[in-house]
Amino acid sequence: MPCRARDEANHVTETVAAIVAAHRAGTMTPAQTVARSYQRIREHNDPAIFISLRDEKDAHAEAGRLAYPWLRLDGRPVPVQDNIDVAGLPTAAACLAFSYVPARDSTAVARLRAAGAIIIGKTNLDQFATGLVGVRSPYGIPRNPVRGDLVPGGSSSGSAVAVSAGLVPLALGTDTAGSGRVPAMLNNIVGLKPSLGLISNAGLVPACRTLDCISVFSLTADDALAALAVMAGPDDADPFSRDRPLAPLTTFPAKLKLGIPKSGQLIFFGDREAEKAYGEACKRWQSLGAELVEFDLEPFYETARLLYEGPWVAERYLVIRDLLASSPDAIHPVTREITIGGARPTAADTFSALYRLQALRRVAERTFAQCDAIVLPTAPTVYSTADVLANPIELNSRLGTYTNFVNLLDLCGLALPAAMRPDGAPFGITLLAPAGRDAELAGIGRVFHADTGLGLGAKALPQQPLAAVPAQAGPNEITIAAVGAHLSGMALNHELTTLNARLLEEAVTAPDYKLYALDTTPPKPGMLRIEAGAGHAIKLELWAMSAAAFGKFVAAIPPPLAIGTVRPADGRQAKGFIVEPAAIDGAKDISAYGGWRAFMAEKAKA
Repeated sequence: MPCRARDEANHVTETVAAIVAAHRAGTMTPAQTVARSYQRIREHNDPAIFISLRDEKDAHAEAGRLAYPWLRLDGRPVPVQDNIDVAGLPTAAACLAFSYVPARDSTAVARLRAAGAIIIGKTNLDQFATGLVGVRSPYGIPRNPVRGDLVPGGSSSGSAVAVSAGLVPLALGTDTAGSGRVPAMLNNIVGLKPSLGLISNAGLVPACRTLDCISVFSLTADDALAALAVMAGPDDADPFSRDRPLAPLTTFPAKLKLGIPKSGQLIFFGDREAEKAYGEACKRWQSLGAELVEFDLEPFYETARLLYEGPWVAERYLVIRDLLASSPDAIHPVTREITIGGARPTAADTFSALYRLQALRRVAERTFAQCDAIVLPTAPTVYSTADVLANPIELNSRLGTYTNFVNLLDLCGLALPAAMRPDGAPFGITLLAPAGRDAELAGIGRVFHADTGLGLGAKALPQQPLAAVPAQAGPNEITIAAVGAHLSGMALNHELTTLNARLLEEAVTAPDYKLYALDTTPPKPGMLRIEAGAGHAIKLELWAMSAAAFGKFVAAIPPPLAIGTVRPADGRQAKGFIVEPAAIDGAKDISAYGGWRAFMAEKAKA
C-alpha cells in the first residue's frame, strides 16, 4: 500500500469505535493494533509520558488470545494513570518511595480487561494526583503535543498526552478537582468525569477519598461513553461505590436548556482569546437549537474555594502522612507544601465546612432545576511550562477555576474541544449536570464536538460521521434481553413477535455470566449471574415490549427459567431470562461459545 493510502487508512482506525470495527471486519487484528501503539510510543520518544510500560511481547500475546471479537473494547491498547493498580506493574503515584507492586488489578482495570482491553502501561501524573499542570513529577514533564511550550495539564498528564499524540485511543486518568478535564482541554481531546461512585475506586491510590473518581480520555465522546459503560457498576470492594445504572445514549433533545453565567461573572485572567472562544462556543450551542439560561456562578466559586481553603486537604494529608514523617524529601516540594497544610484543620473546621457545603448544594439544585446542564470554559486560560514553574501554586489554582467545585457538588462532567485559537492553543468547554446524567451529557456533547469540525487530538485527525443513536424502548415499554430460544430466527422467537415486541439491537452482557445448555424441549440455555468480571460476555438481543404484553410474556415462562435483571456490557439494565441455580446441576457449561447461536451452530455440525 502506498504511504499516503496507508496513512489515510490509519486515520480512520484511530478511534475506539473504528478500531473495533476494523477488528470485526478482519482488516486489522488486535495484535496489530497493540503493535502499532508500541511502535508509535517508540517513535514519539517522550520518556515522560509513561512511568512504566508493560513488556510488549506479553501485551501482544494477550491480544492474540482474544477469542470474542464482539467484546466492547476488543484489543484496544489502554494505559492507566500510575495511581491505579494493574497487577504486576508498580503503582508509584509518581513517587518512587511510595511504590508497590499490586497482586491484583483495580476493579476498573479488571472490567476493562474483561471487555477486551489490553493494558499496556502506567502513565505519568502530578505526584499523588495533586495538581492541574502536569509538571509536579520526578519522572519528567510530558511534552504537550498540541503546542510544545504549554503545560500538558494534570494531574493526568501522561494519559492525556498519550491519547492526543495518537499513541493510544483511550486512557484512564483520575479527577478530584479537574484532573480529567483540564488536560483534555490542553490536549484537544475529550475528558469524561463520571458521576461519583459510578466507577469503582477499589485499587485507586486516593487523593481525596470522598471526591475521587477515575476518568476517561478519548478522541470522541462516543469512545469515552463506551469505556465508561464497561467500567460502570457497583462494587462491594469500594464503600463509596454507588448503584447508579448508566442510562442509554440519547439523541440531541429538541428543547435543550443550557445554563451560562450571568454577565461579568466569568474570569479569564486577561485572556481575550479564551473569552472570545467561549462566546463563540455559546453561539454554536444556540445554532444547534439550545436555549441559553443565565445563572448565578458565585455560589459555585464559593464551593470551589472550599476544596483547598477548607478541610478537604486533610484527605490528601492522610494518604501520605507516614511518608511525610519518614521521608519528606521523597515528595515533590510543591506537593509537600500543599499537602502538609492538611494537618491543620480541626474537627470544628470540618463540620463548619460541611454545613456550608450542604447549603451550597441546595443552591446548585435550584440552578439545575432551571436547565438541563451548564456550560463553562474548561479552564480560563493556558500557561506555558516556564510560567508554571516560576509561579507553581497560583497558576495551578487559576486552571481549576471552573473545575474545583464539581465533585463537591456531586456533578458529572464532559470536557469537549471547542476551538483552536489563533495562537495555536486549544480551547475547550465543559458540560456539567447532576450525578446520573453522564449519558445525557454525552448525547448532547457529541453533537457539539462534531459541529465544530475540529481535528481530533494533536494530529488533527478528521472526524468521522456520528454513529446513529441505537433504538431504545419507549416510555411505556420494557426492555427484554433474549439470550436463547427467543433470539431472532430461533424456535421461540414467535413468543416475542406475536406480542408485538420489536428488536432494538444486538448486544452482549457484562462479563458476569455463565451459560448452560439445559435439558429442555425445545433446547434452551440457562444464564446464571456470577461474580462481576469472573464470567463471560454472552451475546444477546434487546427487544422492546409494552408493559401489558410483558405481563402476559412473563406469565407463560416455565421453570427452571425466570425473569430477572440482566446487565448488558454498556451498563444499562434489562429484564431477561435467568436460570434457577438448582437447574444447572449436570448441565453443560457452554459459556466459552459466547452465546446460544454459536453453540447451536456447532451442535448442528456434529
